[in-house]
Amino acid sequence: MSYSKEIGIERKQASEMEYTRITMGIKTALPRTELYIYTAVLSLAFLWAGSWIIEASSENVNRRAFRENVKPGWHYFGRKMDVSDFEWVMWFTTFRNHILFALSGHVIFAKICSMLSPKNRSLIYMLYGALAVLITMGWTYVTLILSHCIILYSVALVKRKWLCFVAGLTSLATFKMEPFNTWQEGFVTGSFDLQDVLFYGGCGFSIMRCMSFALENCEKKDGNYSFMDLIKYNFYLPFFFFGPVMTFDRFHEQANNPNLTRKEREMWNITIHALVHLGAILVVDVFFHFLYILTIPSDLKLLKQLSDWSLAGLAYSNLVYDWVKSAVMFGVINTVSRLDHLDPPQPPKCITMLYVFAETHFDRGINDWLCKYVYDYIGENHDNIFKELVATICTFAVTTLWLGPCELVYIWSFFNCFGLNFELWVAKLFSLPPFSTIERNLMSEAMSRRIRGLFNAVNFWQIVLYNVLALNSLDFAQLVAKRLLLKGFPLSTLLVLFVTYCGVQLIKERERKQALLDDPEPVPLPEAGKPKAE
Repeated sequence: MSYSKEIGIERKQASEMEYTRITMGIKTALPRTELYIYTAVLSLAFLWAGSWIIEASSENVNRRAFRENVKPGWHYFGRKMDVSDFEWVMWFTTFRNHILFALSGHVIFAKICSMLSPKNRSLIYMLYGALAVLITMGWTYVTLILSHCIILYSVALVKRKWLCFVAGLTSLATFKMEPFNTWQEGFVTGSFDLQDVLFYGGCGFSIMRCMSFALENCEKKDGNYSFMDLIKYNFYLPFFFFGPVMTFDRFHEQANNPNLTRKEREMWNITIHALVHLGAILVVDVFFHFLYILTIPSDLKLLKQLSDWSLAGLAYSNLVYDWVKSAVMFGVINTVSRLDHLDPPQPPKCITMLYVFAETHFDRGINDWLCKYVYDYIGENHDNIFKELVATICTFAVTTLWLGPCELVYIWSFFNCFGLNFELWVAKLFSLPPFSTIERNLMSEAMSRRIRGLFNAVNFWQIVLYNVLALNSLDFAQLVAKRLLLKGFPLSTLLVLFVTYCGVQLIKERERKQALLDDPEPVPLPEAGKPKAE
């Protein structure tokens, strides 16, 4: 934490404040027995909610509303499979071989050429990527992408950040809003099942990469980056269609580093990560044969017959699944990029480990991009309420454009923007007397952690409800909210919050152990007037 000269806090006082903050915060322990009780409650709740969902899936498998999204699965299970998620089916069933072929070709081609000419490996990556895009989408698509690259590169030479934002967001809007997106899509000839996904994925991520290039060029003091640097950055195949977005400064530095030596056990870690992702794919496939968590929310008549626990479990499991999907899809791409000696954006933080809006995201690449160029740039150190409000509004305005403006996205953006600001307002309020005085003088460290856990449990369900409406539907989110907050009050409401509170405390315990590993407990400061022990 940095302090301005006007505050005038002495070093000793600042150290004492920091020590108090740590002991009252993340490093506070709870009794083991209490944690065991939380673990037992959470485990039983998971089993109970899971059994309700399995029962609902088995008993309603032949419903008319299920016919479109529940198809024959693995025959030796003797059960049908939930196939309502197009992205998962595309990646790991329908077009699995095509994607594996393209990525495997990149790995082999890039490895051979990198061994022959490590200094030119970024150029080699670009040539393979551009050729793969050309073969897949055609020359008109490549020409369209290049035209946007040329326009944004020309703007980047002016070195005005506001102009780069205006040009970049305008280009992005042409792919997200009618009639411009349909007009540009008309340039691409041919027709196949993946064309729409590849078209909008490649165009959208290309614009975000071009904006990153333009904004980094504004920061370059001596001269400009070349157009070839932009093309190398944009046509790196593993990131081209599906992301994640790696900011230009990081990619340029890593892709042009001729030193290709690996850290100790790096290949072992890459192999383990690849096996973990493979295991996750198999586990999700098995779950889809028993838990129709994606199809059930689309049947409102069935939802009204389910228990409150089933609805809570469905809402939570939908967010967990979306995290798993993001982690696996980005994990596969990241494994390939790590073989290319790059350090890509990490997978998103598990939704189970989240209880604050500030850490909620499903695409860490886009999150890092937004934080660097919008949120942190405007909000600075995020302790000023007005700057934070402006920063979050601008961040979610860009996010809304990225996701594609529509009523559902507007609602999602509004609530998540509100949640992020509300966290800051509450934190500011409770940092002021008399709340801070009560916590510091009249409350034990463990009790402080418990009370914070109660607020975090409420916040967790805000995160679930605000995000499940984007993943499923507004009707499903409204039904879950009504059942848990109105019809189920007080029994279902308090039980769900208690189970969530147990989960939050277990998350805090995990964070406490990690904090102690990263930063061992400091020695208490000696009292004033007493000599230091030698």
